[in-house]
Amino acid sequence: MTKTIRIDDRQTAVLDDAHVGDIRGALGTIRAGDTAPRVGLSAKMKTLLAIIGPGLIVLVGDNDAGAFATYGQAGQNYGPKLLWTLLLLVPVLYVNQEMVLRLGAVTGVGHARLILERFGKFWGAFSVIDLFLLNALTLVTEFIGISMAVQYLGLPKVPSVILAAVVIVAAAFTGSFRRFERIAIFFCLGSLTLVPVYVMAHPAPSEMLGGLVPSMPDGPGGMAQLMLLIIGIVGTTVAPWQLFFQQSYVIDKRITPRFLRYERVDLWIGLVVVMVGAAAIMGMAAAAFSGTSDFGNYSDSAGLAQGLEAYAGRAVGGLFAVALLDASIIGAFAVSLSSAYAIGDVFGIKHSLHRGVKHAKGFYAVYAGLVVLSAVIVLIPGSPLGLLTEGVQTLAGVLLPSASVFLLLLCNDKAVLGPWVNGRGTNVFTSVVVGVLVMLSVILTTAVLFPDVTADQIFLIMEICGGIGVLVAGYGLVRRRGGTYAPIDRTGRQDWRMPPLEYLTKPEISMGRKIGLTALRSYLLVAMIMVIVKIVDVAVGG
Repeated sequence: MTKTIRIDDRQTAVLDDAHVGDIRGALGTIRAGDTAPRVGLSAKMKTLLAIIGPGLIVLVGDNDAGAFATYGQAGQNYGPKLLWTLLLLVPVLYVNQEMVLRLGAVTGVGHARLILERFGKFWGAFSVIDLFLLNALTLVTEFIGISMAVQYLGLPKVPSVILAAVVIVAAAFTGSFRRFERIAIFFCLGSLTLVPVYVMAHPAPSEMLGGLVPSMPDGPGGMAQLMLLIIGIVGTTVAPWQLFFQQSYVIDKRITPRFLRYERVDLWIGLVVVMVGAAAIMGMAAAAFSGTSDFGNYSDSAGLAQGLEAYAGRAVGGLFAVALLDASIIGAFAVSLSSAYAIGDVFGIKHSLHRGVKHAKGFYAVYAGLVVLSAVIVLIPGSPLGLLTEGVQTLAGVLLPSASVFLLLLCNDKAVLGPWVNGRGTNVFTSVVVGVLVMLSVILTTAVLFPDVTADQIFLIMEICGGIGVLVAGYGLVRRRGGTYAPIDRTGRQDWRMPPLEYLTKPEISMGRKIGLTALRSYLLVAMIMVIVKIVDVAVGG
């Protein structure tokens, strides 16, 4: 049995009493008992400023070192012709993160703990283990980005990486949620450094606008490599750690359902910033390398900085390196916290930035341990850093469908969300997204295991997955028509919170869902093992 924590004399499922109280955001405070209506623009703006943080940080953190590499590769190898992929990802990002923030505000329980409680020990353990593994590898890529940036700027690698690790650890170790959020938002503002870099690179506006029209441009490696890059863009933009981080961060900030509309605005602000940054990277890379011998020959983010320097001067290359350093630090903040929050949730240990180190030792130990381990790996001479970066993107692509499936199932669980469950439109859209993610995951796994896969074979996989998707959709439609659809009662939802976990009835799992979850479990286990074996084989020169 977990400790019962009350909010306004009501029992809730909140696991850490530090998650209850005043909202102390970076830009304002809202008292716990403040139920006054927000009338007038000034009152609404003050509330929004106090709420801003979770959506901004999670989405700006998504434009991390791996994103710089992926978007830069798209721009260098194909010009701005893949900008349309970003437009398609806007609704996907918003719907995914909106469901997560709703889960956090309504339940008060982290993503991993909800999966454990509602779907059993296997999926709970699987979600934490795959998150922990992916986050550890992702953190290594953040420090790779840091090392590339400082070396380009002419700074010594070892002390600079150590200093960056100290900053990342110290930001969370203040014992104050507000201080951490102020530091994080400061770095988020630093991401706007990409805007002057884009302006000084001055890509042609007509070419940028043309890139918004969907097309499959020619480039190095043919259609197969293009498809894999598009999958990479999806994987780096819609990452599993985002779901876990935002849900827990919303809880730690003490945001309740009555402030969800303000948090949705925060999410849109983050979306605008992340899309502007992604488009800027593609555009500046396209402008810098167009018409040169390096066009179509992407190497890494350091190569992007050098190309920008050759095209527009040392100042532009330096600003790009500063933006890369900034992005890597923000990514490290968010990825480390998502792991620490998940471990705290699942094992029932105190896990809040409102607590000092003395009162949440396990939480801070996980956070600091991951940061230090990642910094050490990057500093070890001869570490296969390029392979680690590739491995992160591959494993994230393989595992992403499972995170999306459970997000959709949780947001349709009436015991968990009550009047806040998904509407029909959200379910249809998210189901299509999940189907596409599963298809991309299968293509990516196939490409890793069989590097010589052709475009025709990729399209065959797409056709097979599409056929299976149609059959599954047809089965669901038949089941729905055979039953009765009860409209969702949204009455009183502003005050509704999920009851303590031990009071919830166990979910009834239909035969179709059992078959689907079993198939997903089998695919993920087999795919993970085969991909890891393949990566290890490459690492040892097999």
